[in-house]
Amino acid sequence: MEQSELLRAVVAVLERLGVPYMVVGSYGSIVYGEPRFTNDIDLVAELPGARVAEFCAAFPPPDYYVSEPAVRDAIATRFQFNVLHPATGNKVDVILPRTDEWGRTQLDRRRRVALGDGLEVYAAAPEDVIVGKLWYYAEGGSDKHLRDIASMLRVSGAAIDRATVARWAAQLGYTAVWELVLQRVDGTAPGGADGTS
Repeated sequence: MEQSELLRAVVAVLERLGVPYMVVGSYGSIVYGEPRFTNDIDLVAELPGARVAEFCAAFPPPDYYVSEPAVRDAIATRFQFNVLHPATGNKVDVILPRTDEWGRTQLDRRRRVALGDGLEVYAAAPEDVIVGKLWYYAEGGSDKHLRDIASMLRVSGAAIDRATVARWAAQLGYTAVWELVLQRVDGTAPGGADGTS
């Protein structure tokens, strides 16, 4: 099962259950930037406890693996769980929305996008994908998040509201990282526009 097929399966269940969701993370950056390989797919979804059993039942073993206790724990702790396709190792990480203002309002800004092969999904607004990447970078320090943001700004720059990104970055404490990305994109970082040497 290809990643896109697993995404299609998960999205179909979420939409059938009426669960608000959006693609985020590296897959989200691909929507607005350049294609690249990613190990998994990240979705933010507001899955209610009352829908957990039905959601899990839609992914039966051995074709899928979903832990119902892990799903319930993720909802209780506002963290994440995953839907795994064991035969290929492909997975979708389902992330519960953050409880701060940015996290609570992201789903209101999501957009319907076409990913090809007739697959349409909701994706986070590009500004929110960028803020999420700033968060991931601040948490783990992986340079791939900065490269993804730079790619989005190069490909979809005119459609991205930098002021909105700057406002959320300031509110969440990511201004320094955002300024670093802008230096790379504007060509002032050491090594050139993409920050490579």
